[in-house]
Amino acid sequence: MPYLERPGARLYYEVAGAGPPLVFAHGLGGNHISWWQQVPAFRDRYTCVTFAHRGFAPSTEEPGGPGAHAFAEDLAALLDHLGFAEVRLVAQSMGGWTCLTYALANPARVKALVMCDTTGTLAHPAFAAIWDAQPRGREQGLFERGIHPAGGERMAAEQPALHYLYWEINNLASGLDKEALRRQLGEMRAAPPDALAGLTMPVLCLAGEEDIVIPPETVRILAAAVPDGRFVGVPRAGHSVYFERAEEFNRIVGAFLNEIDGNGGLR
Repeated sequence: MPYLERPGARLYYEVAGAGPPLVFAHGLGGNHISWWQQVPAFRDRYTCVTFAHRGFAPSTEEPGGPGAHAFAEDLAALLDHLGFAEVRLVAQSMGGWTCLTYALANPARVKALVMCDTTGTLAHPAFAAIWDAQPRGREQGLFERGIHPAGGERMAAEQPALHYLYWEINNLASGLDKEALRRQLGEMRAAPPDALAGLTMPVLCLAGEEDIVIPPETVRILAAAVPDGRFVGVPRAGHSVYFERAEEFNRIVGAFLNEIDGNGGLR
C-alpha cells in the first residue's frame, strides 16, 4: 500500500490511469474511496490521484498534530513526490480548504480547479447574512434520524444503498475528532476576496441546490470572486453531488476539463 511519510503523519494515496494528472481531495465525511465513481470515469484520459487526508484512515496522524493546518502542505508534498509539475484539482467540501490554499500558494502549478459544495478558505462579507438566514438545527435533526447531512435526505430516501455506503466510508474515520477539525476549518476561513483575484486558472464551482451544509449561494459568490470562475447548480442534489449524482457530476466536470485540455474530458 503506497504511503507518503510526512512529519507526524503517513499519507495514503492511490494512482490510476494515464495522462495529465487529475487529483481529488475528499470532504470531512470521506476518504480516498469517496471517488469510486469518478476514477473509473476519468482514468482513461487522466492520471487520477486519490488520497486520504492526514488522520483519515488509512492515513494517520500523531496525537496533537496540526490537522487541517497541514492539509495543503501534505498535498504539495504528495504532488512533488509524484513528480507533477502541473495538476488539475477536484475538491469536495473540506477538500476545498486544501485545494484553494494550495492554488493560492502555487497558482502556476494548477491548470484547473473544481470546487464542489465548498467555499474553501474564502472569507466574504456577504457570507454572514447567508449563514444567519439558514434554519437552525437541520443537520442535528438529520443525524438523529440516522441521515448523514452530507448525504442528504433525498439520497437516503431515493438511494438508500448509496446512503449506507456514504455512512460506511464516513465511519472509517470514527476515531477522528471531527468537531475539532470543523473548528480548525472555521479558523482557516480567512482569505479575502482580493486574494482570489490573482487566480488565473479556470475555476468551476458546483453546488447541489438542496445542500444544507454549505449554502449554494456562498458557492456562487466564490465563483464570482475568481476572474475565470463559473458556477453550476445541480438540482435534486444535496451536499455531495459527486456521490449522489455522479453521472451528472462527471458530465459537468468532464466538459470543463475538455474545454481546458481539448479532448481530455469524458468521451
